[in-house]
Amino acid sequence: MAESLGRYAQQLEELARSHGLDYYPVHFEEVPSSFMMEVAVYGLPVRMPHWSFGVRYIYQLVQHRMGHSRLFEVVFPGNPGRAYLAGNNSLQENTLVTAHVLGHADFAKNNSLFKKSQEQVGYKIVEQAATHARQIGHAVEHHGQTRVEQLLDAALSLEAHIDTFQLLRRGRYPEYVEPARHTPGDPFHKRFENLPGGVEAVDVPLERTRAPIPPQPERDLLWFIAEYSPDLEEWERDIFRAVREESFYFYPVFACQIMNEGWASYWHARLLREADFLPQNEYLDALKTHSDVVRPHAAEQQASLVVNPYHLGFSIWESIVEEHGLARAFQIRAEDDDFGFIRNHLTPELAEELKLFRYEQTADGGVRVLDHDIHALRETVLAPKYNFGAPAVLAKHVGNDGSLELHHENDTDGRGLDVERAERVLDYIHKVWRRPIALETVDTEGRPRVLTRS
Repeated sequence: MAESLGRYAQQLEELARSHGLDYYPVHFEEVPSSFMMEVAVYGLPVRMPHWSFGVRYIYQLVQHRMGHSRLFEVVFPGNPGRAYLAGNNSLQENTLVTAHVLGHADFAKNNSLFKKSQEQVGYKIVEQAATHARQIGHAVEHHGQTRVEQLLDAALSLEAHIDTFQLLRRGRYPEYVEPARHTPGDPFHKRFENLPGGVEAVDVPLERTRAPIPPQPERDLLWFIAEYSPDLEEWERDIFRAVREESFYFYPVFACQIMNEGWASYWHARLLREADFLPQNEYLDALKTHSDVVRPHAAEQQASLVVNPYHLGFSIWESIVEEHGLARAFQIRAEDDDFGFIRNHLTPELAEELKLFRYEQTADGGVRVLDHDIHALRETVLAPKYNFGAPAVLAKHVGNDGSLELHHENDTDGRGLDVERAERVLDYIHKVWRRPIALETVDTEGRPRVLTRS
């Protein structure tokens, strides 16, 4: 980093720790803006190659050139953490970004969901992702681009279909059904059974009963295919395991986005406000960047129809600190995810102040306000976050011939599937399962559908 920025960063760290922020060391690095965009799209500095990331890159590039997005930094939790700063940031912007990163680093070390993830995945995800990329490269050399790409098509189409309530390293299902155990009855029956001349013991069956696969509906489809797909080779299973491991790393980032971005924004604002070592003009320029980051609406518009997580999270954290104090804020930061954060701390008064409401678009392109009910508003904000943002599709049964039955729990996630997209994903899965597949679902109109591949 530039000399001035390096000096400011050291002073900001001292100020942050004086307020109780606790984080692993962070390695800062300035990189070209083009590399920043690649990192943001791939999710990691080095990641397994796949065409879908190219599609995302083009979309991000178009958004950037149209002025709809700008990347100031990308942060990767770990020990040490890594922060990439855009090389075209000004000194004032990077000063704010440095303070913002310290907030992220404190959140990642202390939030329970982040801690659970990092304890399982490890604290060096950048290096692990690079190992996965090399693993994919070796597979391409030995087995060909087409075969590896088909595996990645299937695995990445299911990257949100994990079960975060299970461990990353989990064992396979029991192979056999446990025999029913006799439950002791009341004392009279115990004494009766011990009398001489009782009934003869029944012989234990010579053959044990094999357990069904799965023994109960399984929502971790990446794990299930890696462990139970009938015809996959071990190197193919390892690719599914690699994608699943990275998904476990990304889940807390997704599930705590509003909290995490709000926490980082609260701290960059507070640290800059108290950074008396900053020259006046640099402080004012950094403050303008803060206003751009946490603004509630797009430029030249007076209302937003999409929640800005920076603005919403920042506003809630300010409200929490003002009403309950910093110690309580640190406790919430450690214990909650976005579900608890929004349900417990987005109050009717704050929603009114932020002009939040539920709406629907009218046929003529206008907007009609539905209501200001706080409970409905909270659930509307949280709706895209259920089940990692994916429909709840579970593996229901594997037949004796290896055929797979999938079931969409539309009653749980409250929505139908986009059938065209579901058909495409089913094609991907069928190429790796290599046996008949059936998916029970409903379409977007709620009509029952069964999609099949044979």
